[in-house]
Amino acid sequence: MKKETERELNTFIEEWKETPEKNREVFLHFRDFLSKKEGVTLDFISRPGVSYSLRAVHADQKEKALFVMVDVIEDVCKWLSVCFYNEMIDDSEEKGDFVPGGLLGEDAVCFDLGKRDDALIRYVEACLDEACRNAAQE
Repeated sequence: MKKETERELNTFIEEWKETPEKNREVFLHFRDFLSKKEGVTLDFISRPGVSYSLRAVHADQKEKALFVMVDVIEDVCKWLSVCFYNEMIDDSEEKGDFVPGGLLGEDAVCFDLGKRDDALIRYVEACLDEACRNAAQE
């Protein structure tokens, strides 16, 4: 991540006050989970008042700009939407929502987290692992 982008991300995190839903904590968990993956680079795109996007790309990826986008959506309170390209994961338990054109114009599967849900976090982690493997083979 570029230093300026990293500063912007850190400022966003520092200014985000935790709520009872623990969405800040979950966002940090996913950031840390992704940052430990070999060959993965993170980027952060801030659109104040709309969303804040943490994007992960694998060094071996050739065709797509990322393999996952962890969006913080600003609403009444901040909540998370973790989106994958539809073909990069197998959501066999159908815990995500299919979103036509939902990720940079391509079909996506998105998992919305309005509050900390440990079972869903573990499921999304498995999807992160799968998408990362598939991105490395792209």
